[in-house]
Amino acid sequence: MLRINELRLPLDHAEDALRPAVLARLGIADAQLLDLHVFRRGHDARKKTAIQLVYTLDCEVADEAAVLARVQPHDPKIRPAPDTRYRGVGHAPADFAAAGGPRPVVVGFGPCGLFAALILAQMGLRPIVLERGKAVRERTQDTWGLWRKGVLEPESNVQFGEGGAGTFSDGKLWSQISDPRHLTRKVLDEFVKAGAPEEILFVSKPHIGTFRLVSMIEKMRAGIESLGGEIRFGQRVTDVSIEGGAIRGLTLASGEQLRADHVVLALGHSARDSFQMLHARGVFMEAKPFSIGFRIEHPQGVIDRARFGPGAGHPLLGAADYKLVHHAKNGRSVYSFCMCPGGTVVAATSEPGRVVTNGMSQYSRNERNANAGIVVGIAPQDYRQDALLGRPAEGPVSPLDGLAFQRLWESRAYELGGGGYLAPGQLLGDFLKGRPSRVLGGVEPSYKPGVSLTDLAPALPPYAIEAIREALPAFEKQIKGFAMPDAMLTGVETRTSSPLRITRGRDFQSLNVHGLYPAGEGAGYAGGIMSAGVDGIEVAEAVGAALLGLERPSGKPSASAALY
Repeated sequence: MLRINELRLPLDHAEDALRPAVLARLGIADAQLLDLHVFRRGHDARKKTAIQLVYTLDCEVADEAAVLARVQPHDPKIRPAPDTRYRGVGHAPADFAAAGGPRPVVVGFGPCGLFAALILAQMGLRPIVLERGKAVRERTQDTWGLWRKGVLEPESNVQFGEGGAGTFSDGKLWSQISDPRHLTRKVLDEFVKAGAPEEILFVSKPHIGTFRLVSMIEKMRAGIESLGGEIRFGQRVTDVSIEGGAIRGLTLASGEQLRADHVVLALGHSARDSFQMLHARGVFMEAKPFSIGFRIEHPQGVIDRARFGPGAGHPLLGAADYKLVHHAKNGRSVYSFCMCPGGTVVAATSEPGRVVTNGMSQYSRNERNANAGIVVGIAPQDYRQDALLGRPAEGPVSPLDGLAFQRLWESRAYELGGGGYLAPGQLLGDFLKGRPSRVLGGVEPSYKPGVSLTDLAPALPPYAIEAIREALPAFEKQIKGFAMPDAMLTGVETRTSSPLRITRGRDFQSLNVHGLYPAGEGAGYAGGIMSAGVDGIEVAEAVGAALLGLERPSGKPSASAALY
């Protein structure tokens, strides 16, 4: 197969335009083009009056070597297509289970735990999955209970339960991680098998949306169980047994003790009680940077017109997104995070008396507003509470200081909102002028249970407020209408990523506890569904290789941790 990169055609090109464009690019006759399919389709909207579709195509041609030798010297974007098929570690022998071989345990059933369990099951290792929350449909009911009635279930919400935090999100399936083994393709293939639309295999920024994710996760769970895996819901791990520097077992909230020599920790970034327990047991971890800020909402039409001009509303373009960065004068970086076109702002707390916001979209992305986090990067030295008062922190930063920092601002948001999980909100124009908002403008906030208008200045540290106030007018220069006075700010966004890293070595094991495999967002090695899924695959391969005495597949690990 040959791969053609960056074949450009007009947005409204004819349905049959691809084939002649390929023939012209390769300089071959029609009979020589044996097969053609789209590997990826994106768009280039830099010139709004002439938006182009940008294709990556895989082609089967007669006499491939001769064609490649002729065209590649003057067209380096044509090259042999890479082999993206998944090649795992291997499979357990038929008598492995009968011989009572040790069963690996996966703690957490979000995207990372899901793919770790799937790969272990496909290897014949019959994993046991412990998920503190509920199955996805029960969990969905509990989550709607918070959104509609202001009733929080601490063990079943946006953060905890089958599918993890990614279930109530935009369902974005792209990532900036390096992927030398094409493991992202494995993630997409498994999602399509579970019922995702096949277009996620080729659109440049695939997404699924919450409603579709629910049924997909159920099918993937059934697949794991059919291969001998076992998923246990409502099973919160409260302690670990470590002997001689190695994991030997887990204690559950029920009092049950489970023998375990190989444990994948796919906790998610909000398992604060678990982080505290692991720290108390001496598992090595360290503080890491993350970001805090607000959610911002605009009418989706404003973003569409700013990004696509006359092409706004075109079905192949869909709802427009954006990615923005500003480096403020006070040294802070402000950027858009988890942008959700045509979506809603959702209540995402997992602890009583605290308010947390996040964004979510359905597959259709047809809600009236666009929303995104506008967040400020912070570092571990910011986590000490004396630093919040403008004094330098004294002494070393604890790995748990970031948790206290998050809780401080989430509790402040709860107070500013007036209780009942109402979120504090402010119109952008009022925020820039430093005055409280009293009435809504033209942008109706989507956050449920509801928004309490106030002054957001006390909702974040002063340096964050200063940086965001500087960034919003700067973003207006990139997206016309971004700094519209009626745009809605809702606080607070604190769960952008884990505030700590449970550090691991090149063998994917904890630095000081053999058999313990920190993984995914909670361990500080992923950010989003795709990178978490890829990390779950690689960690599962490491566990399988250790259990079966095999080598891991060749190739460098995916560099997901470098981004977070």
